[in-house]
Amino acid sequence: MEKSKVYFTDFRAKPGYNLLQKLEKISKKAGIENIDFKNKYVAIKIHFGEPGNLAYLRPNYAKVIVDLVKELGGKPFLTDCNTLYVGGRKNALDHIDAAYLNGFTPFSTGCHVIIADGLKGTDEAYVEINQEYVKTAKIGRAIMDADVIISLNHFKGHEATGFGGAIKNIGMGCGSRAGKMEMHSAGKPLVLSEKCRKCKRCIKICAHNAISYDENGIAHIDHTKCVGCGRCIGICNFDAINSPNDEAVDILNKKMAEYALAVVKDRPQFHISLICDVSPNCDCHAENDAPIVPNIGMLASFDMVALDKACADLVNKQTAFENSNLGEHIKQHIKEKDNFHINHPDTHWESQIEHGEKIGLGSSDYELIEIK
Repeated sequence: MEKSKVYFTDFRAKPGYNLLQKLEKISKKAGIENIDFKNKYVAIKIHFGEPGNLAYLRPNYAKVIVDLVKELGGKPFLTDCNTLYVGGRKNALDHIDAAYLNGFTPFSTGCHVIIADGLKGTDEAYVEINQEYVKTAKIGRAIMDADVIISLNHFKGHEATGFGGAIKNIGMGCGSRAGKMEMHSAGKPLVLSEKCRKCKRCIKICAHNAISYDENGIAHIDHTKCVGCGRCIGICNFDAINSPNDEAVDILNKKMAEYALAVVKDRPQFHISLICDVSPNCDCHAENDAPIVPNIGMLASFDMVALDKACADLVNKQTAFENSNLGEHIKQHIKEKDNFHINHPDTHWESQIEHGEKIGLGSSDYELIEIK
């Protein structure tokens, strides 16, 4: 079987040739012009960044893809779905405010922002896929109403899935609030009481009243209320909250891959990932820690599984920044060779690749084609 083609260009830019031009070039080399965009609605799935986070992709990159889609006759819009947790993107009004605050306005990008699952995250389409874990996926309706789906993704670490790439951007990102709850339901965190410092930051980030404190001030998580969103894991500065050491994180990754399948099946798709400002955690945080590795480059492909595998391989070839979450954890996990496992030891990013390949989402066998 022929290997999937993944196109790559680095972040070097000589005078007279900038990074935005490189993004347009690699998108064309990867074949975006082969898609029939004429009079088609085109959902460009992107993460607008939680207010306070500065690691998200700059809107300048989005404008390149918007302009290209318009040139090819399409009708693009930038989109994402609402979040489960407390923050600046929990409903469509706040979400659009956050997008505008971070520069994603119609004036800067050339197209409108549509929050795909509506005002309260309940406007969803039901997509039957009959997979191992998900029978009917719940996807933001505006995304399913589109004719073409493009993923424009910031590749980074993630505290529950190992990394956030194209599969996560499409799978988790396109799920409605109920869809996100379904994906998260198997992975519910635990408090390591001996590490809890009683700071009570975790209770402030929990949107579901699942966290309480005992008479000694130690946090506890009520799994009957917890939806497994993982925000408490990211907010804890003392590693006192972790995913349980069972199959939960794998199930989360597998459900995420099945949701991605629901989004892209039976319609044109194209995927772009930028490996820059590689933060240890998701852009859903209201802050971003220092990058864990140097900026690497831009990649594009029709195959999201191959794209994610290529991005992971490139990151794992890098030497960690010493003054980063990864740099600090390397001292504790000297024998481990995988940067994502070191960054978040309880995660297993490979499961989203393996399951994506198993269900026909794409192939992990790829050819990396470098474009200057």
